[in-house]
Amino acid sequence: MKTPCNNMVMNDLVKFCFGRRIKELRRKRGVTQEQLAGLIETSYKYLQRIESKNPPDVRLTTIIRLAKALKVKPAELLRF
Repeated sequence: MKTPCNNMVMNDLVKFCFGRRIKELRRKRGVTQEQLAGLIETSYKYLQRIESKNPPDVRLTTIIRLAKALKVKPAELLRF
């Protein structure tokens, strides 16, 4: 039986892995956090938080913009 705590742990894990995937693809493309933030029209600090150990929730529109900027399909950002 799942509890809210189990869900919270899973959510944190998914957000952490998502951030690591963004960082991996960004580095693979040779793009800095500042450059990627400009491409997706968000602040550098927000992108820095996404790639951190304690990332925020990310909206679907942000995922779509990240995928477009990194030249991958949105599903590719969730492969981890």
